[in-house]
Amino acid sequence: GNIMIIHDISMSINPSMTVYKNRDNKRPELINAASFEKEGVFETKLSMNLHTGTHIDFPLHTIQNGVNSNQYELETFLGIAKVFDLLHVNDHISESDLLPLDIKENDFVLFKTKNSESESFDFEFIYVDLSAAKYLSKKKIRGVGIDSLGIERNQANHPTHDTLLSQNIVILEGLRLNNISAKTYDFICLPLKIDAVEALPVRAILIENDVNQ
Repeated sequence: GNIMIIHDISMSINPSMTVYKNRDNKRPELINAASFEKEGVFETKLSMNLHTGTHIDFPLHTIQNGVNSNQYELETFLGIAKVFDLLHVNDHISESDLLPLDIKENDFVLFKTKNSESESFDFEFIYVDLSAAKYLSKKKIRGVGIDSLGIERNQANHPTHDTLLSQNIVILEGLRLNNISAKTYDFICLPLKIDAVEALPVRAILIENDVNQ
């Protein structure tokens, strides 16, 4: 028979979740907005940076007057994703790590690295360097995802972001790929429909069909 397995590769959002550099001002807050005692119903207000958990960066994040969330078709966030095993990579991913991989125009590529081995924030997380960003831009992919809360670490003037985003390639940060095998999947990472912003939280999932061949 035909079996569908859905892998949730998104982080859970809560006040004690892992945030960038463990900064308290990056933590989401859930604030009570109505209670059963007073209003007869329960409501919660969310106060959250758009770069929380699993999220997409749009060009406006690092490029002044850059393309924002409104300018992307839904097709960007659907289709096939290729998960690549880069667990052997130390410190950063560079062009030489990508050359052996099957990366083609319009691909959405997801990098599984040592970052996936821990849930806590690692200040020395594996990142994508400028040579790799240039290579991905040259390949004209449509999106790149990584299992850390940043695609670069402390690079001056964020060249990796600028290189990718200047080509309108979206960046997907905060993936959870620990239990995911490297192969091709059906993929969905729909962002919330918030107008004209520089980043949006997504629920990213991978779908495997007919796994009992």
